[in-house]
Amino acid sequence: MVDWQVVSGGVTAPKGFTAAGIAAGLKSTGSKDLALILSNTEAIAAGVFTTSQVRAACVDYCRQCLQTKASARAILCNAGQANAATGELGWQDALETAKLLSQELNISSDAVLLASTGVIGQRIKMDALRQKITPLVRAATENGGADAAQAITTTDLVPKEISLETTIEGRPVRIGGIAKGSGMIAPNMATMLGFITCDAAVATNLWQEMLKRAVDKSFNQITVDGDTSTNDCVIALANGQSRTTAITAQSQNAQKLEAMLTAVCQHLAKAIARDGEGATCLIEVQVLGAPDDKAASQVAKTIVGSSLVKSAVFGRDPNWGRIAAAAGRAGVKFHQDELNIKLGDMVLMRNGQPQNFDRDAASNYLKQAAAGEYLKEDTVLISVGIGVGSGKSTAWGCDLTYKYVEINAEYTT
Repeated sequence: MVDWQVVSGGVTAPKGFTAAGIAAGLKSTGSKDLALILSNTEAIAAGVFTTSQVRAACVDYCRQCLQTKASARAILCNAGQANAATGELGWQDALETAKLLSQELNISSDAVLLASTGVIGQRIKMDALRQKITPLVRAATENGGADAAQAITTTDLVPKEISLETTIEGRPVRIGGIAKGSGMIAPNMATMLGFITCDAAVATNLWQEMLKRAVDKSFNQITVDGDTSTNDCVIALANGQSRTTAITAQSQNAQKLEAMLTAVCQHLAKAIARDGEGATCLIEVQVLGAPDDKAASQVAKTIVGSSLVKSAVFGRDPNWGRIAAAAGRAGVKFHQDELNIKLGDMVLMRNGQPQNFDRDAASNYLKQAAAGEYLKEDTVLISVGIGVGSGKSTAWGCDLTYKYVEINAEYTT
């Protein structure tokens, strides 16, 4: 049962948060490229970061900060330069960036968390950034969430934000989030960048555990192209400004808060997959009957990440054989005579046996998804059963198009 409602505001919907997004001259397009999320009090901070061995300076910086002190006041994100694979000079840029903002806000440097996105191997344009820290802070308002969402984008076609509200102890509690991502998206941590704000009071370890589980059910379940970024991170701040009793252990209130956190993360994750570079539709793969949820997740991610499945969806070709093949190579044991496949409401395979189906209708189903309005009727649903186990999972992705190749062939030129 859904126990929350959508409210406006994004990351500034929760109490005690302001945000801003400005054009700092970091991107050649002249668009917004520097974002700030600010809590008016110290907030409990949690983070999940890329598993790549090649990491951006901001990732190592945030990890170091959170290991020392799991709290923060601000998140600063630049777009245009990833500041990844930039060596010692890139690390010094990250340290200076945090220091500049901390001095402007009169807080400690370790209360500032950083994120970067853009071209790998390029350092932040520090001359431009130095000049815009003060204007950025002055621009932060309770209505700045949308500007921040816009400022963290790169190849994204649309900004991505959501905010939800529930009731705990008779008081409203909100969680807001923004994310960016369109390419280099793979289910291996988070996916690109996500920033979450919350006005509940939550124990440090519990907030980290909640975030990790929410990420596993959302950002870790999407793929666009199978490439994990050097900069992937999801950072979540909880500042307690709702004035509800602190949640310090598993309880009904904890479950309610985590369910809403997961819903925020899943909305953002699907928005990233839906906005995959060159994509025309969202693909949702539901797997049932696996030995456990982990096995179901493995099958679902393999199917949604298959280049052959993604290409077939783009070609509006209901080639269920590619779905069966992807399920078979996922590394999960099952009997092929228990394999069931559906496309939308159309049964393509039952108990391992191909079924007669209307190919034209199936193709039209794929065409209608491609023509659907963004965030509404643009989802291709693939349902797969692999047995009678209790394991189930859902993964999201998008089709693979000519435009994807074009965008990435010309990314730095």
